[in-house]
Amino acid sequence: MTGLGRRALLRGAGGLGLGLLTAPALAACGTAGAGPVRSGGVGISVWTHDPGYIKTFETAVKDPALMRGSRFDFRIRSTSTAPSDVVTRLVAQAVADGNTPDLAGIVVDQYSRVMGSSIAENLFVDLTETVRPLGDELLKLAPYVVDGVPYGLDSDNSITVLYYRQDVFDKYRVPEDVGTWEELAEHGERLHSDHGISLGMVSTGDNMSVVNGFLQLLLQRGGGFFDAAGELVLDSPEAVEVLEFMSRGVRTGVLLALPDPYGSACAAALKSGRLAATAMPNWYNAYGLQANVPGQKGKWRMRTLPPFAGGGHLASTLGGTAFTVLKDKPNTDASLELLRRVYLSREGQILRYRSGGFLPTLKPLYQDPELLGVKDEFLGGQKVFDVYGRAAADLPLFYQAPGMQILSDVLGGPVLDALKGRTSPAAAIKAGLAAYRQQVKR
Repeated sequence: MTGLGRRALLRGAGGLGLGLLTAPALAACGTAGAGPVRSGGVGISVWTHDPGYIKTFETAVKDPALMRGSRFDFRIRSTSTAPSDVVTRLVAQAVADGNTPDLAGIVVDQYSRVMGSSIAENLFVDLTETVRPLGDELLKLAPYVVDGVPYGLDSDNSITVLYYRQDVFDKYRVPEDVGTWEELAEHGERLHSDHGISLGMVSTGDNMSVVNGFLQLLLQRGGGFFDAAGELVLDSPEAVEVLEFMSRGVRTGVLLALPDPYGSACAAALKSGRLAATAMPNWYNAYGLQANVPGQKGKWRMRTLPPFAGGGHLASTLGGTAFTVLKDKPNTDASLELLRRVYLSREGQILRYRSGGFLPTLKPLYQDPELLGVKDEFLGGQKVFDVYGRAAADLPLFYQAPGMQILSDVLGGPVLDALKGRTSPAAAIKAGLAAYRQQVKR
């Protein structure tokens, strides 16, 4: 497609809610019309919401072993902005034929915005040949596939595990190896009734947190919102079962209803001991537990999620950020090489874990001796990759579709109604589906 045709198509996407006419421009490197850079010094423009990713790239380009043999001398030029603004401003600049970045970090819940109207196809490099040699060894590619084509590589496997207070489990005789969620809930009902302690949480505040909490358990149970073809699959027995489990958990006190997993109410529940376990991804260790209860160092442990009695997986996933390479730019070849070195090599993935705690997305690394020896002192010196390895081997696939944000918007209210006992789980799922289909028709 010509540049003019591409801009026309993206300009049309502005009518789909990308806010292109009001989006402020971002400054970045890159010169329109310049020829491709083949070697030598190159400044790679990176847009992302998270300074941790910038730090990782900056560390990587200074690592002689990781950069050995490259034709390029990389420098990182970074721009930080809110997750939603990365997409809005990226498309706005493409429409205006302005300075788009070389690498864009798109948060998983924003990625569906580029899945429709051929936006990903016209903005990003097709990574099919880049990832083909890795086969099924590359994990968490599914959320960033559009019409069978992968356009982004995730920065973190975002494996959900069960964090729990080992001292509380010991004191109140809760088995650390409890077999199922249903068995854990039996202990949780006793703990809450006798001591006011909960063994998990649900979000009842902002819409995204409400939906994410439901989706996390739904994926573990074997359900989902969409399938690989982008077809809606929420209308399922698994969806009703999971929401019934969550609703009963809130009603009996097994699950503590909190505005969100990160705010002051959650911090208070952790500090007081009212919340003694929670199912959250690997990154919650640093951002949720260590940030809020550093004094509880050594008391927490983690394990794979208890499976549901009806089946499913030992793990789930929540969150992530995919890096995409902008196509047809002077630095496109250099950017693709940098992404390949940092994201698809053993050395790059270990550097990313050491630099920012980002879990590998290459399956063999969960058996790598260097990572198997890693101990987490906050978790009492536990060898965390013993747990991550078992979880990564049974991680559910998460698929998105262009309507993902619409579904999240309309589903939050019904799910919250079910959690608060204002409607039944089955009715909540039915209401969410009806609202989604009505929105899609418009």
